[in-house]
Amino acid sequence: LVQSCVLFLCLSAYFCFLMTALGVTAGAHRLWSHRSYKAKLPLRIFLAVANSMAFQNDIYEWSRDHRVHHKYSETDADPHNARRGFFFSHIGWLFVRKHRDVIEKGRKLDFTDLLDDPVVRFQRKYYKSSVVLMCFVIPTFVPWYLWGESLWNAYFLASILRYTISLNVTWLVNSAAHMYGNRPYDKYINPRQNTFVTLGAIGEGFHNYHHTFPFDYSASELGLKFNPTTWFIDFMFWLGLVTDRKQAPKEMIQARKERTGDGSA
Repeated sequence: LVQSCVLFLCLSAYFCFLMTALGVTAGAHRLWSHRSYKAKLPLRIFLAVANSMAFQNDIYEWSRDHRVHHKYSETDADPHNARRGFFFSHIGWLFVRKHRDVIEKGRKLDFTDLLDDPVVRFQRKYYKSSVVLMCFVIPTFVPWYLWGESLWNAYFLASILRYTISLNVTWLVNSAAHMYGNRPYDKYINPRQNTFVTLGAIGEGFHNYHHTFPFDYSASELGLKFNPTTWFIDFMFWLGLVTDRKQAPKEMIQARKERTGDGSA
């Protein structure tokens, strides 16, 4: 299959991967879960469409679980508690019923802001049909229509393989980035800085920083770091589609490093 695909198909699959990733990282994660910046309607619509291509639960459900994860990280109320092992935090949590603490403590959090957004409500209402269209139909039919690629190749490379890779890249943030790496900002929490995850998840592997400063739109210290999601948000800011980017002041970051960091940075 892979040997027979043309360069255009590989590029198409990679484009879909990037769009999928942004729907999660810039959309469900940094915008809707953490409200780390504000996005105007055209950008929110794009991110919702990209999020449907990701097929990782609708924006409301993804953001709800993620807020619970941050509030009760590494406890029974954490949907993908890393203390239960790599397999559980990576994919096993999706195979079992949620721990009762996840449900009970999750009910104490306020998610009304999510449903106040008409884009979130619309995507949630039409989620199944949007997933079929964005995750499977369009990635398959565009290569077939534009340059005559076989439907078989397009489906298995641009849809299935791309989807499988994108899922595991996201799950690595829950598993590997909570187990392997250094902790320059807070050595008392599990999340780590993980370069491998950063490369795959387009900037989401600076996880010790993110859990220390979850309000920061960059999810990492600004500077010459590999963070395509931050570059995307900054570009949207330049276009006028993003406002109110929240950042942790340098003084705050340095003070936290000195107080709770492991001395690795």
